[in-house]
Amino acid sequence: MRAELMSHLPALRRYAYGLTGNRDAAEDLFQATVARALENQRSWRGINLRGWLFAIMTNLNRNRVRDGRRTPESVPFEDAPGLAAAGDGAEEARDPLLQRRLVAALDTLSPDMRAVLLLVVLEGYSYGEVARVLEIPMGTVMSRLSRARRGLATALRQDNIVSMTQR
Repeated sequence: MRAELMSHLPALRRYAYGLTGNRDAAEDLFQATVARALENQRSWRGINLRGWLFAIMTNLNRNRVRDGRRTPESVPFEDAPGLAAAGDGAEEARDPLLQRRLVAALDTLSPDMRAVLLLVVLEGYSYGEVARVLEIPMGTVMSRLSRARRGLATALRQDNIVSMTQR
């Protein structure tokens, strides 16, 4: 299990940064998830390790948010490892300003909507897989995803910078 766990660490780290929007909180969440997985490896049924790890992280994050253990928003992470790298390698993904805008837009979403969006868009999970990981109905997944996409588009549109190039 440990070797397979290692292969999922980059995706877990990416998901933690996406959920928290903060470098320190993401690292804490990432480490807590790996520790919990190793402590409870006997309870893993051998079917889908990645889904099990994402479920652990999602539940730990829910507890963190519910208990008010959020790291102050004044300490944002400057370079969200994996958010740009997860794309197709387009040049725009390397633009730090664009990356900051995306992170700020993600921050406007509720934790539940952000989790669904990250799992579907960033990690490539199907709606059914997200429903199983988050333990919610598939209709709720589709609804949250739709609202998250709309919210993200609105947040990015509000901050849009119009190019002043001549034709």
